[in-house]
Amino acid sequence: MQQCVGRSVRAPSSRAVAPKVAGARVSRRVCRVYASAVATKTVKIGTRGSPLALAQAYMTRDLLKKSFPELSEEGALEIVIIKTTGDKILNQPLADIGGKGLFTKEIDDALLSGKIDIAVHSMKDVPTYLPEGTILPCNLPREDVRDVFISPVAKDLSELPAGAIVGSASLRRQAQILAKYPHLKVENFRGNVQTRLRKLNEGACSATLLALAGLKRLDMTEHITKTLSIDEMLPAVSQGAIGIACRTDDGASRNLLAALNHEETRIAVVCERAFLTALDGSCRTPIAGYAHKGADGMLHFSGLVATPDGKQIMRASRVVPFTEADAVKCGEEAGKELKANGPKELFMY
Repeated sequence: MQQCVGRSVRAPSSRAVAPKVAGARVSRRVCRVYASAVATKTVKIGTRGSPLALAQAYMTRDLLKKSFPELSEEGALEIVIIKTTGDKILNQPLADIGGKGLFTKEIDDALLSGKIDIAVHSMKDVPTYLPEGTILPCNLPREDVRDVFISPVAKDLSELPAGAIVGSASLRRQAQILAKYPHLKVENFRGNVQTRLRKLNEGACSATLLALAGLKRLDMTEHITKTLSIDEMLPAVSQGAIGIACRTDDGASRNLLAALNHEETRIAVVCERAFLTALDGSCRTPIAGYAHKGADGMLHFSGLVATPDGKQIMRASRVVPFTEADAVKCGEEAGKELKANGPKELFMY
């Protein structure tokens, strides 16, 4: 449930000295305006610099302006671009350079140091742990969670010939592709959306899979060959969700984010992240999970864990009441079930 937020976020932290005009006494109204002006604090929004990350930061900025008209004033909001390790190293698989936190660590550091006030993340990039001193109280309304198939030579994965290369840096996608189409090859394929589409058109591979959410936010859906159903390709944990973090002790930022939070998305994401935490899979373990509010008002969850070659896939599903407590329990129990009943090799990667 969203909490009510006061309109003013610019109260002065100390008393301002009123200006004097030709020795005349200044009105109280002018004094208040001056005090507000000298006490104004720019809210700094941290983000990665990719086109998609910036689109998400601009979305956050616009929502803040809509919810708090005073933040529409010039200089009230500033977007700060931060380059992460994941952005710097593009020629290696993510699992080989650390996996977890590659797209968040430098942003977390900037948040804790006070360089930024809030941090905008793609939730699927956020590790299940948060750095001490930070909190992630806000998820924006979730975009479509499905993956899409993009290819200049085929209309579907099933049409690709034996030995055809599918470019993807995602072990989750790799495992699910190879489980159904073991005659295909999946090779590491990194870079932002624009880079991957360029590589695809240059012939680096026959096809690739991308998140529909990103293409929609970039207004690039014309590139889609086919949208894959949830049954065809279970999405990554938190796919399509944007999370916004702030410092634990920053009450002003927490109040801002409370106004933006979409509780239905947050509860679904909480369930999926509890599943991931319970599995405790490494960055080399293909894991997928999706929770949502069904037409019956209940929380529906499906999850899987697999070997990278797709030869072994285990699945779990649950339907529980749509509450935060039940969401956490659901994710935890589904993860523990797969970990307890699955062959040990599933968790050795």
